[in-house]
Amino acid sequence: MAAPDLLFGLRNNFYLGAYQAAINNSDVPNLSQEDAIERDCLVYRSYIALGSYQLVISEIDSSAATPLQAVKLLALYLSSPNNRETTISSLHEWLGDPALGNNPILRLIAGIIFMHEQDYNEALKHTNVGGTMELHALNVQIFLKMHRSDYAEKQLRIMQQIDEDHTLTQLANAWLNLAVGGSKIQEAYLIFQDFSEKYQMTSLVLNGKAVCCMHMGNFDEAESLLLEALNKDTKDPETLANLIVCSLHLGKTSSRYLNQLKLSHPDHMLVKRASTAEESFDRAVQTVA
Repeated sequence: MAAPDLLFGLRNNFYLGAYQAAINNSDVPNLSQEDAIERDCLVYRSYIALGSYQLVISEIDSSAATPLQAVKLLALYLSSPNNRETTISSLHEWLGDPALGNNPILRLIAGIIFMHEQDYNEALKHTNVGGTMELHALNVQIFLKMHRSDYAEKQLRIMQQIDEDHTLTQLANAWLNLAVGGSKIQEAYLIFQDFSEKYQMTSLVLNGKAVCCMHMGNFDEAESLLLEALNKDTKDPETLANLIVCSLHLGKTSSRYLNQLKLSHPDHMLVKRASTAEESFDRAVQTVA
């Protein structure tokens, strides 16, 4: 009989965006050294997801294992635009080291950072061979960003062969269904609905359901789901971005949500698009004047 997976609950909380629950329930006894490192990585990545970059940077010292050093790199990268160049330089150096370069967490963090940089080909160099469910799930996200749902589907098939019921397999299936659209939207909705019935309701699950509702034209239901998500996390960029889109469809003002997004996530794609539109409008007004 297979040994029980002691980190199942912790991983699940992390995958579904229940970051504080992951942190609160991380004191798991009888872990092997390898499992203890994975546990610490998940906890520190939860802190990163909550924006506590400095805590991660200060707690992980130079003697920590490679996976934890990789997580610290992610915290450094996200903590300040000034760190990005040196972080990416360190990342390239580590990936080129034969002793470190094949570490799955390091490759995962490399994929996340290069995806942030929108350098999808570089991200795939490190993630495409897979090796873990998280790497396969990240490949699905990268291929969808590249508008290659055909390649994303191939990655999903691999995940389904490994474990069809795995939380990441279900999530990847929902992401792909949303990208494909049409009748697949209802299937994606049912996946998020299933998560909301089985596990803690998180911003990630609420946003998933809301996006499905918007695709199906149910903007009132989407708005109520997004307001529930906003109650859980007032600064979540996806919630704010989805509320802006939803408000516009409902004929409501979205300026407050846009201002919140500008303040909390000035680099968000929607903020950049709004700024470009404002600049274009100002230029047009000046030419008329």
